[in-house]
Amino acid sequence: MSRRSKSNRSHSDRVKKRIAGHLEKINLFAAGIDIGSESHFVAVPEELDEQPVRSFGCFTADLEAMADWLVKLGITTVVMESTGIYWIPAFEILESRGLDVKLVNARHVKNVAGRKSDVLDCQWLLQLHTYGLLNGAFRPDEQVCSLRSYRRQRDTLVGYRASHIQHMQKALRQMNLLLDNVVTDITGKTGMTIIRAILNGQRNPVELARYRDKHCKKSEEEIAKSLKGHYRDEHVFALRQAVELYDTYDEKIRACDKALEQKLNTFDSKDDKDSQKPSTPDKPSKKRKSRCAPDFDVRSELNRVSGVDLTDIDGIDENTALKIVSEIGLDMSRWPSAKHFASWLGLCPGTKISGGKVLNRKTKRLPGAAATAFRLAAYSLTRSKSALGAYYRRMRSKLGAPKAITATAHKLARLVYSMLKHGSQYVDEGQEYFEQRYRERVLKTLKQKAKDMGFTLTPVETAVG
Repeated sequence: MSRRSKSNRSHSDRVKKRIAGHLEKINLFAAGIDIGSESHFVAVPEELDEQPVRSFGCFTADLEAMADWLVKLGITTVVMESTGIYWIPAFEILESRGLDVKLVNARHVKNVAGRKSDVLDCQWLLQLHTYGLLNGAFRPDEQVCSLRSYRRQRDTLVGYRASHIQHMQKALRQMNLLLDNVVTDITGKTGMTIIRAILNGQRNPVELARYRDKHCKKSEEEIAKSLKGHYRDEHVFALRQAVELYDTYDEKIRACDKALEQKLNTFDSKDDKDSQKPSTPDKPSKKRKSRCAPDFDVRSELNRVSGVDLTDIDGIDENTALKIVSEIGLDMSRWPSAKHFASWLGLCPGTKISGGKVLNRKTKRLPGAAATAFRLAAYSLTRSKSALGAYYRRMRSKLGAPKAITATAHKLARLVYSMLKHGSQYVDEGQEYFEQRYRERVLKTLKQKAKDMGFTLTPVETAVG
């Protein structure tokens, strides 16, 4: 190592010590953990132990020993990076011991370049946490975390089931059975009845077409024409396996629905605290239930535990409301205001300023299921005749679709925050009301501009008759 690099490092260390001398230590009994796949490195203050940095394995016995050591030293708060899923067992064991565990984003705690090791990382985390420079990531309470796990598992199974629907379509196409051209969904009543009949040996297209449901738009003749194909054993075999796997995942999804319903039943009812609020929605929902929605009354359950009906908001259906609640929980006090909530979701403009000049206001791209749910809800308002739908179309004409989706998702997030925190109800003002308000704002701006330039606006009278 050159003399210059050594002198630079020693100078950097002296500067750090000088700065540390002016900072106030807030968390005196803190620990920093560098999470790994095979071992965890733990650092504690030097005054508490002769060996302030120790390495522990990832087996449960090792994690228990780590927790025993920290409790013995009187550690009250621990900070760790959110490394993959390796942090979850350590987090849960330490939290069960009564320690205040904070999870931080690795991007926010980067060390000085060139000084990267497991020991230095855990010591750096400890130093930052000692001076109170770290904010823990949001993690809902244990009850909501459990609900979130069930819901995420269900979403995973829905994705697997969708893959096997594609396999079914591929096998049918290979036999030139154009069932997807005459039915909207091959997993519907008509489609699955015909597919199961094919697997049972039926090949006559006329006989297969008789399984048509009365609500199907296409006639039996059109369906029979689409079912005249070229059957091959290997393609029928592939179709059979795809259907069996589809049925398997469908059964597992129903099991997840039961687990979700049971978990929601364990939540306290908001009606116990406020008897004036109804336990069930006042009016039935006008929104069509999604085929992927859970097989129980999600709307009534969410209304019971939250005290409000989130599905009143245009664009948010039962499935979206369940996803949002399972990700953010019901306690909105974790965010001081709706602005903080939108910023946490990554749905607000950025503030990249240098030299007093705004460089850009690009929205932060944060991975989060809640933000994705709000964006999908915003996109579903494309043809909505509500005030939110009119707002989305207005933003799309000005900013383009991507930015309009973000802006509308931001508005939806603020509405959800207000409903969950204050118990307020949402009332749609309608597309006409929004357009009228927009026209009034534009007219007011034009009048002010004309006045500033010494002109007046005069309405044009249209001739009648």
